[in-house]
Amino acid sequence: MHWRGEIFKAEKNKTLFSPENLKSWKSGFPKMPEDVPPEEETVDTLLRLVQSAKSPWAQPEDSTMEDQYLRELATQNPFIIDDAFLYSYYTSLRVVNKGITVIDEEVLKYTKLEELILSANRIRVVEPMNLPPTLKVLELYGNEMTSIQCLCSQPPPALQHLGLGHNRLHGLLESQFITSTYWPNLVSLDLGYNELTELRYMIAGLCTLPQLRLLVLQGNPLALVPHYRGYTIDCLPQLFVLDDISVSPEERYLFQGLSCKLGLAEEAAYITVTVKNVTGILDSSIFDPEPLIEGPFIVYNYYVTYNFVEDEKETGKEHANTVEEQVKKSTPNPLSSSTLIQEDKEPGEDPWLKPAPGSILFSTIRKSWANVIEYNYKKKHTLKNLGPLKAFLLLGTCISIVEEKIVSWHIIPAPEESPPTSKKGKGEKEKKKDMKKKDKDKKEKGKEEDKKGKGKEKEKEKAKVIGKEKKKRKDTPYEVRQDAPILRVLGSQVINLEPLLSGETLVASVCNFGTVRTAEIDKMTFTRDQKAKIKKNIKKVDKDKKKETTVYEEADYKSDPLTVDVQIQLCNFKSLAEAMAKPSL
Repeated sequence: MHWRGEIFKAEKNKTLFSPENLKSWKSGFPKMPEDVPPEEETVDTLLRLVQSAKSPWAQPEDSTMEDQYLRELATQNPFIIDDAFLYSYYTSLRVVNKGITVIDEEVLKYTKLEELILSANRIRVVEPMNLPPTLKVLELYGNEMTSIQCLCSQPPPALQHLGLGHNRLHGLLESQFITSTYWPNLVSLDLGYNELTELRYMIAGLCTLPQLRLLVLQGNPLALVPHYRGYTIDCLPQLFVLDDISVSPEERYLFQGLSCKLGLAEEAAYITVTVKNVTGILDSSIFDPEPLIEGPFIVYNYYVTYNFVEDEKETGKEHANTVEEQVKKSTPNPLSSSTLIQEDKEPGEDPWLKPAPGSILFSTIRKSWANVIEYNYKKKHTLKNLGPLKAFLLLGTCISIVEEKIVSWHIIPAPEESPPTSKKGKGEKEKKKDMKKKDKDKKEKGKEEDKKGKGKEKEKEKAKVIGKEKKKRKDTPYEVRQDAPILRVLGSQVINLEPLLSGETLVASVCNFGTVRTAEIDKMTFTRDQKAKIKKNIKKVDKDKKKETTVYEEADYKSDPLTVDVQIQLCNFKSLAEAMAKPSL
């Protein structure tokens, strides 16, 4: 009976899903109308899509409130957005780094424009007739402008901020175009990082701006003058901020009267270069063999070089501008000889020892090897040509540690060239005979003299004989041949001097050239120095030697790196009293 029931159910399902029954079921569902357009979203729905941060139509991160407002306005009332509305709506226009070369008449269509930013483009000349009269802020940073004169034919009358930093402004006449005649309402002026010189003429033009409160002049050659900040603050009593630093009442008091004292002072920059200590130099003499009688005798000297800009009056007579002149200047002779023959050969040059164009090479004194070589070198540079100085500071100075190797040889004369000794012997014998005869004659004549007189004459004769014997004992003179010095740069590094243009007065750097010695080399140097010590307290020396040699064998031992301590300081007066003292050069 069970299987009969299953067969009955299967037959019943076939009848339920028969084609006739399916057609009747489909007719019961509602049908979709044909050719009906989809419904549009409401304004509220579109606004939510525009305002939502997760929406695909969300605003970019750098968008402004004006952009958001325009989107919402276009969503609510799209037919109101046209060209006339946009030109009258915008008050700020920013086009940066787009390769713009000309400001055309299209800018005049923005009837309510108050801020125009066209930085990092290629603008050389600006037509002021194309600037809206409502303009209050004009920024042209990082362009190619060479003069402000192009803006002065018809400047915007309501302009309050003018930014012309990082251009190519230069020349004495630029101070004539920064006056109240052209910019009566100017509150903020940025002329930083140009090529402006002649501080007193520039300040004379700025004094005519009654509304000026913020001023930037750093990065120009005129800002390298030591009395730059004090002179500017004293001449502009209405100034609040100079080079992004607030002018305090205390600072204004310290510089009070400086403009009268140094109004006609010579505009020059004073920079002091200091080289202190050098550590970690490898002593190359430990690898040289013991010299023979005729040589070679090798001496190593070490010194530090740096390149610096050349002033108009500093022609390089005091300091050689080439490596050859430096080597020839007071090179110490390693041997005490009567005659020195130096070969006319150029020393081995290194590219790091060739200074950049417009600069000359300076060096410390030459010193022999030591674990820490103390130079304590200090050179004060007086630079009146400030334009090349700024260009040099942007490039930086190259610090190099140089090893100088001097090789000398004894010149042993050949037997044929040596003068015959027989003649000299005969002459000496004859002189002795003559001396004996004279002594006999003097003795015969001296018999008649008193005993006191005889004693004095005998002392004189003894002194003469002793003097002659000393002359004979002196070594015969010999000649020494000295090869051209061999130069080798142990390390070079460029020091960035751009902070001196940004308001800093000191650049201190410890140049690290890496480790050039090993533990084995340090051990060899130490044992050699121990042998060279005086034999006093030899037991203590041996004990110290045992202690020190074990240090070099430790696994964690590290040799000192090759370093040089350098400081470059720009003179900057902090008060009127300091300015009146002036640098001692």
